[in-house]
Amino acid sequence: MIRVLVVDDDFMVARVHRGFVDRVPGYTTVGVVHTGADALTQIDALRPDLVLLDIYLPDFSGLEVLRRLREGGNGPDVLAVTAARDVQTVRSALHGGVVHYVLKPFSFDVLRDRLERYAAAYGRLSETTDVDQADVDDLFVALRTTTAPLPKGLTADTSTLIATAMRACDGDLSAGECAERIGLSRVSTRRYLEHFVTAGKAEVRLRYGSAGRPQRRYRWIG
Repeated sequence: MIRVLVVDDDFMVARVHRGFVDRVPGYTTVGVVHTGADALTQIDALRPDLVLLDIYLPDFSGLEVLRRLREGGNGPDVLAVTAARDVQTVRSALHGGVVHYVLKPFSFDVLRDRLERYAAAYGRLSETTDVDQADVDDLFVALRTTTAPLPKGLTADTSTLIATAMRACDGDLSAGECAERIGLSRVSTRRYLEHFVTAGKAEVRLRYGSAGRPQRRYRWIG
């Protein structure tokens, strides 16, 4: 299990984030704190693997927490979860070595994606003592890339819309059925679905009827 400490000044938001973390297989929340000072104390006491760190804290900022952790040597990995959108804060967080930077408000699916990618990278590092360049490249792709690059003609907004519709479906959908749900043409929807299959986010199965070509059915797995 990857052990997580949640740090957020808002008690309700912290509770929601804890619920998000505990819904992701392979993760468990070991503590929730609401100030920078308590974050440093509990990191030292609990030794979490990962910290979900808010930037806006009542005593000192999450960036200061990050700075002190890095000064102390072998601290946990940090995933910034914050409403801070200014470029300087983002740069400071990246300079401090965060594994990702997630803007509030975010959905469970967004955080799950980041945590799953972190778990994949974490697992790779735990399986070996030495790496080559290909291993390093794969590691950074796993941490930084949230989706496979979209082919020409596909847009991120429509991709998100179709992905949301697929996640909301308990079973599988044809391109036509998915298109009806989101108000897009079947041909365009099928292009996105085939992209998801290529990217490993969806799988396709053939359903054979009494006559004619088999129907392609898509199911979200990402």
